[in-house]
Amino acid sequence: MDFRIASRADVPAVLDLLADDEITRLRGFGTVPEQVDAAVWAAFEAIDADDRNELIVAVHDQEIVGTCQLTFIPGLSRGGGERLLIEAVRIRADQRGRGLGGELIRWTVERARERGCRIVQLTTDKRRIDAHRFYAKLGFTASHEGFKLAL
Repeated sequence: MDFRIASRADVPAVLDLLADDEITRLRGFGTVPEQVDAAVWAAFEAIDADDRNELIVAVHDQEIVGTCQLTFIPGLSRGGGERLLIEAVRIRADQRGRGLGGELIRWTVERARERGCRIVQLTTDKRRIDAHRFYAKLGFTASHEGFKLAL
């Protein structure tokens, strides 16, 4: 599998991956590529222009089969080192169970090391029990309780 920063042309495939998820659909997300609105394009342009954000696509057999967003956060804690926040991890449903998700996460961790990050963090919905086991197998620990406030 190859990994690269997403281009504008990749946005519809990324949206398909994000929508291919029951929990995401319960939140009201399910945009099809023909319905990409100005807010989504503006978000992509902001990510693409920001050197602290990377929208990643995973390509297997010339098809986008995975995605995640990486955000590098500077901070005073941990000796002033950056932290990597991994968001919106998805592997296409018909490709799950083949090790591609692990390959994607290991690649992101290496990306963090290359950049000098001191920690990698992510959140996952409490209902995603399989995801919890997946991240634990990759060495992540459930060390904090996260809170969110929808606006």
